[in-house]
Amino acid sequence: MDPADKSPTIIVHEDSDSLEELSEYLDVLSSSARLRILKFLEKKPRDARGISKEIETSYENTKKHLDKLLSIGVIKKEAGLGAPTSKGIHPVWEYSLVPGGLEAIIRNLGLFSNTRVQVVGSEISRRLDEVKGTLSREVLGNIPAAIALGGPDDGKIFLLKNDVVNIGRLDPENVTAFRPDSDVVLSDGYTAVTRVSRPHGKFVREKGIWHIEDCGSTGGTQLNNRKLEKNVKAPVQDGDLIELAKGISGVKLLVILPASP
Repeated sequence: MDPADKSPTIIVHEDSDSLEELSEYLDVLSSSARLRILKFLEKKPRDARGISKEIETSYENTKKHLDKLLSIGVIKKEAGLGAPTSKGIHPVWEYSLVPGGLEAIIRNLGLFSNTRVQVVGSEISRRLDEVKGTLSREVLGNIPAAIALGGPDDGKIFLLKNDVVNIGRLDPENVTAFRPDSDVVLSDGYTAVTRVSRPHGKFVREKGIWHIEDCGSTGGTQLNNRKLEKNVKAPVQDGDLIELAKGISGVKLLVILPASP
């Protein structure tokens, strides 16, 4: 481990309750079919037969997948009306995503990775990496991302689509100075963060490696609790935690990078 990396390491014994809960959580999310269901339910509520057709598996298997997803609270089911038939319209159970459900999963897995969970006598770290890889592939399309932690944008996912991505607070008076569809544009409530038109910082990809750079901000930028020099790029890895300014008016960004093919 990099000696400059100050993110905490947690050692968990195999018989601990927290390990058992994490193991059950990973079991539910280890199926690519279940993650495809979550992605499908982003559009609108669906009944089990419609979901079964979409993911191309049997109705019985689909029901088992749905029960697993219900068990971790990422989806819900409510009565709805089925498609009209010759015998009329009948009520059905419709399944839908809990608001922010996908974002919560990505955030949870990212935070577990950031704490460098080490488990005595278990393969939990390997399984965590496998589930994160499947999630990145099935939900994010293997696109790098940053997730906001805390404040008005808590849980919001920003996809890093370009080689240079500016980061900062919304600037309603200078909307042409940033790209709202590709820059990391944070709500105006993060008052300690410099407006994106300056910007506070930026993600830069060079030769396949992502970096974070503070662009001379007032509040400063930290990477895993290490303060960055201004205008100097620092490489970032999957699970790294970036902090723009300090306190409740700043924001933390959790970095999610897909594994190299």
